[in-house]
Amino acid sequence: MSTSFRRALLSLALLPLATALHAAEPRARDLGVPFEGTPGPLNAITDVAGVEVGHSTIISAEGVTPAVRTGVTAVLPRGKRPPTEAVFAGWFSQNGNGEMTGTTWLDESGLLYGPVMITNTHSVGVVRDAVIAWGGKHYTFDTDDWWSLPVVGETWDGWLNDINGFHVKPEHAFAALDISRSGPVTEGNVGGGTGMICYEFKCGIGTASRVVEDEGKRYTLGVLLQANFGRRSELLVAGVPVGKEVPEQPAYAALASKREDRDLGSVIVIVATDAPLLPHQLDRIARRVTMGIARSGAVAGNGSGDIFLAFSTANAEASAAKGLPSVQMLPNERITPFFTATVQAVDEAVMNALVAARTLTGFEGNTAIALPHEKLRAALKKYNRLEAP
Repeated sequence: MSTSFRRALLSLALLPLATALHAAEPRARDLGVPFEGTPGPLNAITDVAGVEVGHSTIISAEGVTPAVRTGVTAVLPRGKRPPTEAVFAGWFSQNGNGEMTGTTWLDESGLLYGPVMITNTHSVGVVRDAVIAWGGKHYTFDTDDWWSLPVVGETWDGWLNDINGFHVKPEHAFAALDISRSGPVTEGNVGGGTGMICYEFKCGIGTASRVVEDEGKRYTLGVLLQANFGRRSELLVAGVPVGKEVPEQPAYAALASKREDRDLGSVIVIVATDAPLLPHQLDRIARRVTMGIARSGAVAGNGSGDIFLAFSTANAEASAAKGLPSVQMLPNERITPFFTATVQAVDEAVMNALVAARTLTGFEGNTAIALPHEKLRAALKKYNRLEAP
């Protein structure tokens, strides 16, 4: 097969698959994994009213080389409303071996304008530029000097994906934005999570939510993450050492002789809430993500990029340029339940990403196996942690 013909065939195989938002079955709860806290109706980030999620999944046809297993995920805080209707936001880098663009201005202003995008490490630039192009096409601005600093996070999918082939194109980012919807969220091998690996099992996108009661009001906090971190031996599920109970076929095994540090992954976590939290409080929420990740056993190794962002959809006038916007704030003395909700939702989202993922073979024939559901249940039962679904 000639090089030109192979490239032509590959391009035909990489039309964006704009993934419909239907929840994968089963989820971690369905397998009897015990969790604390009360989830929202969907147990997803979209339980926070107004938040939309879209995936664009890119998988090359069987037999086409090099194999492409990647994509783009979009989280829109206020749906497709203009990016000038910003939300208060904060962020935190637990380990900085990764990238999230736009965070310098987010840190300075306390505001998030437009969507948060997640993709693979070497596609951050094209996705960032695509968001600007998409905004310019979909919105009318009352100024000629409109500019944008999009937020794009990444994790590395080079074990399963031809990451240096630069297969993510603007149309893939456009597709993720265009299809974004509220409602159930697809998890596992979709969007930016298509080629991702967690605890040396196949992994990807996961989501969960919690309801928080405060002085007679009900607030919602939801998370969405792209999980691509951890070593098999570290994996804990509800405190059970599942990674040690299921040691077979760890991903990256072929790299063991070449590299002592096999922690090749990262994790991007997005936290959304409708509680009236200000940027400094959202910084605090983002820092609590670390404790949710730690529940599953990870230690944020040197090779891991662990970057977290939190935003609030309250305070609709957060970015008003005229007058004196009226802003509400939850007192710090009542914020602890939201810390708890963050930790619980992040832990469950990681498990949902693992349970939803499916075994995948990709670049150079590398394979990442899915977490075997029956072996997970057997391990939980062995330690008396299995709950009736």
